[in-house]
Amino acid sequence: MTGEATRDRLLDAAADLFYREGVGVGVEALSRAAGVSKRSMYQLFGSKDEILAAGLDRVGPAFTAYLLPAAGDESSHRERILHVFRRFEETSAAPGFQGCPMVAVSVEVKAPEHPARLVARRYKDQLTAFFRAEAEQGGAAHPERLARQLTMTFDGASAWAVMHGEAPDAVEMATVLLDAAGVEG
Repeated sequence: MTGEATRDRLLDAAADLFYREGVGVGVEALSRAAGVSKRSMYQLFGSKDEILAAGLDRVGPAFTAYLLPAAGDESSHRERILHVFRRFEETSAAPGFQGCPMVAVSVEVKAPEHPARLVARRYKDQLTAFFRAEAEQGGAAHPERLARQLTMTFDGASAWAVMHGEAPDAVEMATVLLDAAGVEG
């Protein structure tokens, strides 16, 4: 097995296990799930913290691409923002949903400068930047504030969905914020 194939197996296993079971998964279980030795794991990744961050970075692009409208989507700015919340509601109803992976890791990892927290923050900042750009182009009175509010709504809906098994009000809550900010359809 090549080093790249081993790395891919470890990242896939890390992304899956840490999402389903939390960051407390041990390196023994991770190595077993990936079908590689702990020695191989530590040769590729210097620490569990490093593989946790890399595993989160592995799922980030696909998660973001799923949430955001497709490139070239010509919907209104309001609809582009609501698209994110509609996708979230769809995802939150799926079996095995454990919340936003970025929020899930950030809740468990307490150190603000932990490599996985930095990865999570980067993806959250990208989502907030998307909201800010759409809000600004959509005529929001305070696009920066609206973007933060939308991200907090998204993250709160994620936590609610994990606790209650559904997030039926995410689109409605985002709509209220968009109305209050003057973002028209």
